Amino acid sequence: MRCVGAAVAVADNVDSTPQQVFDSMRDSFQPAKTKGVHARYQWDLSGPNGGQWWIEVNDGTYKMGKGQIDHPSVTFRASDKDWVAICHDQLSGTWAYLTGRLKVRGDQNVARKLGEIFP
Repeated sequence: MRCVGAAVAVADNVDSTPQQVFDSMRDSFQPAKTKGVHARYQWDLSGPNGGQWWIEVNDGTYKMGKGQIDHPSVTFRASDKDWVAICHDQLSGTWAYLTGRLKVRGDQNVARKLGEIFP
């Protein structure tokens, strides 16, 4: 599971923050991949740069913010450093999931779609 390609543009190191990763996602949004898609993504990240972020995808558009979203389709839980490392391809999302460093709760198909929406 690659987080987002645009995250690499932030800086190719793990010292960037989750907020920088989410900010960079705005540039990689693919509206054509979201036709007919209605999904709510939630991130709960621990650590000094952790926090909560959300993205709501709705048929060709999206909204993004900090905090919690009601009734998420998928919730991702990880440390701030692990999430940034996943987004920079420095930690395999699959490996993080299998070893418990990334927890994904909710619809797995919707979770996988994120990589198409924000490549």
